[in-house]
Amino acid sequence: MDSARWKVFIVVQKGPREASDNNRHIHAFIGRNEMSIVVRRLVALATLVFVASESCAFAQKTPPGVTDTEIKIGNTMPYSGAISSYSNIGKTEAAYFNKINAEGGINGRKIKFISYDDGSNPAKTVEQARKLVEDDEVLLIFQSLGGTMNIAIEKYLNDRKVPQLFVAAPNKRFGDPKNLPWTMGWQPTAENEGRIYAQYLLKNHPNARIGVLYVNVDVGKEYLTGLKDGLEGKVPVVAEVSYELTDPTVDSQVVTLKNSGADVIFLAAAPKPAVQAIRKMAELNWKPIRLLASISNSVGAVMKPAGMEIANGILSAGYLKDPSSPLWKDDPAVKEWEAFMATYYPEGNRIDTFTVYGYLVAQTMVHVLRQCGNDLTRENVMRQAASIKELELGMLLPGIKINTGPTDYFPVKHMQMTRFNGENIELVGPLYSGVVPSE
Repeated sequence: MDSARWKVFIVVQKGPREASDNNRHIHAFIGRNEMSIVVRRLVALATLVFVASESCAFAQKTPPGVTDTEIKIGNTMPYSGAISSYSNIGKTEAAYFNKINAEGGINGRKIKFISYDDGSNPAKTVEQARKLVEDDEVLLIFQSLGGTMNIAIEKYLNDRKVPQLFVAAPNKRFGDPKNLPWTMGWQPTAENEGRIYAQYLLKNHPNARIGVLYVNVDVGKEYLTGLKDGLEGKVPVVAEVSYELTDPTVDSQVVTLKNSGADVIFLAAAPKPAVQAIRKMAELNWKPIRLLASISNSVGAVMKPAGMEIANGILSAGYLKDPSSPLWKDDPAVKEWEAFMATYYPEGNRIDTFTVYGYLVAQTMVHVLRQCGNDLTRENVMRQAASIKELELGMLLPGIKINTGPTDYFPVKHMQMTRFNGENIELVGPLYSGVVPSE
């Protein structure tokens, strides 16, 4: 009978001709009628075994990007192109994940951080995101930089239920779980930051005449909207001048703002045009009160290239510590950051706060992965990202904590006004929140 069972197994696997040959062998062991019953029973048994084995294999299948020893995380970053000054963020994140791996990883798994250059080009971002998801099979996309670039890939990632976590852009759309349940921002939104500047101006410069230079993409318009909403018409915005990402300079826009009669200028601009605007104002010997969006509030990337003395007095809103400030010379978190930089990113710019930003967001990502435990499905990653409670990270300004929830996809909500004093960044006044009650 053992031989008959073996022959039936062959029948199941082979075609009709082979089956006919095998039946002749079975007849040698059993009668024709008995054979029919045995074959039917054994075929059914073989089918059950096959289905059961396939079900077990499916149940044991690990999530994309996860093995017993590795977690693959994808990223796109403008290592070249119009906003390549942000590339230190990606380099710092890679260095921080190297630190985590050197310390044993996350629950025994090492992070494999795959970061591709998108050249500050949304079409390239789409290409690289597809490569990360379909070829590299990453668990998630982390901290891809730029509002326009992330908008280009948000539908693709949400349709495939791939987490698009801690987007490196302040657009409010990246905190909309109803419409983009797989996408979450990290930093305060541009609209909220604009409202914070409005609160500051209403209190300290109620008679101002405001001019705004903004980048002509969604995030620039959101800065402007937040500012105007917060002012509630109590202080006039006398000029709104935009620039394109492809503009070689913003000199003509600065001249237009000067001619408007504005005495307060809000620069809702990326680092390179912000540097150009600060220099052009000095060249024109024009000295308005200058507000600088947090996306460019970096001593190393903006103040120093513009000229430390020229940039003296610039106001901004911040949420992270400037490690070059004497305020933090004995701060344990800053010392820890300095040790990290010395060991894992020694070539990094110590006065470029974009390195602090990358460090903080990488810490947030590690926190989420640790909360996941061994349940590293994409669904659980999003669930844990939306379950952060009172997370305190040392390089955030005192009093600022990270909180999220199923309907709250804005991890960092508070900011504090700052002033550049010609050498480093000072804190000014209390913490502000630009979040309106309806949000």
